[in-house]
Formats: sequence, structure tokens, C-alpha cells
Amino acid sequence: MTVIEAFPDTRDDGPMTGGERELLEHWLELYRVTVLHKIAGLEPEQLAQRSVPPSTLSLVGVVRHLAEVEAYWLREVLHGEDVDDIWSTRESPDGDIDDANAETAAADVARYQQEVELARARQADWQDLDGPVRGERRGKPLNLRWILTHLIEEYARHLGHMDLLREAVDGATGY
Repeated sequence: MTVIEAFPDTRDDGPMTGGERELLEHWLELYRVTVLHKIAGLEPEQLAQRSVPPSTLSLVGVVRHLAEVEAYWLREVLHGEDVDDIWSTRESPDGDIDDANAETAAADVARYQQEVELARARQADWQDLDGPVRGERRGKPLNLRWILTHLIEEYARHLGHMDLLREAVDGATGY
């Protein structure tokens, strides 16, 4: 049983002359959808496969990490919400990656999709790219522009990991 069925690829270059927020949001959205394309058609065991020993990194581990990233930056830092630990805890600080497994892979992917929906809504609620948000980064104020840029960087880095992990699992490659 696959966790995410393959679906048509409708990704595009987006607004080539759009405004700053429109472009930032396009790239973040493109990468959110790309995550789902990277895992489409795989079974839970394949999602949990640790393809590059001794690393504990797996496709579902990356998905879990990105769910936590979405919740942290767009709910906790942007809006000051108290976000409960999802998988990473004081006892298991890398639990998002290290504790990923086939038994919870489908639920983990569903949780990622839920966190993306919540993050999208919280992102849309904040109109100002320039003003300081409610949280800080290492004691320094930051704005939504910084957060969106950081999320694009975070996704781009981890999608590169997902490219290699997916290829090791079943040979599939592609944007």
C-alpha cells in the first residue's frame, strides 16, 4: 500500500515578474508540493529505508523534520503559538529523523500535510514582510521575509537529500 499515490505534476515556474511576497510564497509552495512528489508511489517500508548508512536519514524522517520546521517557524516564531513537541523532544532531540519508522510512516506523512495546512493559514494571516514577528532567532528580532527565505533554503537543502534517498530506494530521479 503506497502512502501517497502518484499524482500529475502541475508544478511550474510561477510568476516570473511577480512581487516579492508572491515569489517567496510561490517557491515555498513549489517545494512543499515537491516533497509529496518525492515520496509518491512508495510503501511505508520504502519511506523508512535508511539508504545511506551510517546515516539515520530516511524519506519519512525528512518529511517529519519538515513538518516540525513548518510548525516552528510559521506557528511558534511568527505568531508566538505554543507548539507541542511533535517528534523531537528533550529526550530525543533528533527524534524527527532518528525515530522514523515504517509503522508510523502514513500517519507521519498525514501529519506533515496537516502542519503545512496550518502553516499556510498562519502565513496568510501575517501581512507584513518587514515588521518584526512575535518570536526571535538567537535573541535577535526577525521578520516574515527572513522566515520565508529560510524556509525556502531549508526545503531546497532537504529536497536534495530526498533526491538521493529516493534514488537509492528505487532508482527514481527527477525534479
